[in-house]
Amino acid sequence: MLIAEDDPSVRKAVQRVLALEKYDVTAVNDGQAALEELSKTRFDLAVLDVMMPFADGLTVCREARHRGIQTPILLLTARVEVGDRVAGLDAGADDYLVKPFVVDELLARCRALLRRSVSATTQSTLTVGTLVLNPLTREVHRGERALSLTKTEFDLLELLMQQPNTVVSRDYIYETIWGYDFETNSKSLDVYIGYLRRKTEEEGESRLLYTIRGVGYTVKES
Repeated sequence: MLIAEDDPSVRKAVQRVLALEKYDVTAVNDGQAALEELSKTRFDLAVLDVMMPFADGLTVCREARHRGIQTPILLLTARVEVGDRVAGLDAGADDYLVKPFVVDELLARCRALLRRSVSATTQSTLTVGTLVLNPLTREVHRGERALSLTKTEFDLLELLMQQPNTVVSRDYIYETIWGYDFETNSKSLDVYIGYLRRKTEEEGESRLLYTIRGVGYTVKES
């Protein structure tokens, strides 16, 4: 596990707690060092502070994803605004924890991300009609056509395709994809569903993603 935090006291405290839980921890104190470690070593999880010298946590996330690094990333930050959380998740982070945090919550979020990562690596290809998603390569095809999806779009589509013909509630989607108590009455989820519909139906293909008004969403053949 990689820890990147420029505050020595926080870094040492987090490192000590994770070590007590028997995690093998590598700790660095800036974003550039974090990106170098992520590029040369395969970690099960990275815990990154947002505000770091040389490269902040958002920059590290974006560059890591650009390089194809799929290590789960948990961001730590003192910023509490929803817009800041959304920016972090859109940059490629998998979860977001606001400082000051309770150690038990940090450990719970780490365990959840590690479980999610193990599940992804053991899954087989997901198929609904002509829509095919590969969790290992993170590739999606509609028939012969490859779809270019953002990380959030991919994660959302994968979640729905794991439960075809089943209505997945908005609350569950927000909790699973974004990992915190998001404003579930916001329009963000609807926007992402719209993006996915446009991309999956780009060449006139039939609809696969449906809105169940007042409940959630489902993927099914029409």
